Amino acid sequence: MAKPYRVAVITLSDKGSRGEREDKSGPLIREMVQEAGYQVVHEVLLSDDRDGLRNELIRLCDGEICDLILTTGGTGFSQRDQAPEATYDVMERNAPGIAEAMRYHSLSITPRGMLSRSASVIRKKTLIVNLPGSPKAVQENLEYILPSLEHGIAILVGDDAECGHDHHHHGHEHH
Repeated sequence: MAKPYRVAVITLSDKGSRGEREDKSGPLIREMVQEAGYQVVHEVLLSDDRDGLRNELIRLCDGEICDLILTTGGTGFSQRDQAPEATYDVMERNAPGIAEAMRYHSLSITPRGMLSRSASVIRKKTLIVNLPGSPKAVQENLEYILPSLEHGIAILVGDDAECGHDHHHHGHEHH
């Protein structure tokens, strides 16, 4: 990566936001993306609240604060699980393949992978991906998608995929 892409990590947890439970998934995401060469520019713990997440996503995307937003939590069947809904609320363009790839990978581990409602969308020049809540599932999913995400982000932010940040075109602009 010529210039480290900027990542925001958002943990959704009622208990975590009240200080009743230690957040393990957020720090794990930070560690994994930093290891992959990304720069974590923002980390926040929010309650499972659709409006709160929606507002935070809009602020981060529209303020061009980061290139990638990774959320953890809020993707299951509980009434409080609203991460995908908040994500669709702010979507300009869908990028469903990332969420599909995570489900495909999860299904190879457990049939319960089909219960993930994670979304992956684009707003402005920021990619938003919902990760599951459990550290184990975060690790499995993020490991699987990280290598391919970089290519997508490069195209999204206008870097030529092969050339980091110099803007010479080599016929790759139509991907």
